Amino acid sequence: MTAVPTTAARPAAWTVQTLKAVVVLHVVALLFQAVTAGMLLSTPGGRALHGASAMALAVIGLLHLVAAILVWRPGGGPARFIGPAAGLLLFTFVAAALGIAHVKVVHLPLGVMLFGGGVAQLIRVMARPGRA
Repeated sequence: MTAVPTTAARPAAWTVQTLKAVVVLHVVALLFQAVTAGMLLSTPGGRALHGASAMALAVIGLLHLVAAILVWRPGGGPARFIGPAAGLLLFTFVAAALGIAHVKVVHLPLGVMLFGGGVAQLIRVMARPGRA
């Protein structure tokens, strides 16, 4: 009897490329949130820009989650990107609620952690197959 080597299923290329693009966009949006937070302190229109970019960040976070799900189904890839994408989206909503409530002592560190989580997801997504 001969052993048949098993190969891991490769996800559809378009789903992986979409995920990579959305994660890059997500990290850029997270960085832009930090920039608008600084503008909030120094310019009159900073509050409106920070709020508008927070809405954009939530939409991009949702796109990130959808792209991660598409890598898994129907793409046939791993589900390991879904949890971090869902966590980033959840904590984005928590940070937004805390910002609206003016709980800056938690809002600011959570924003820093969101950026770190976004960069960690970016590294994970951009890693060559078999290394992530």
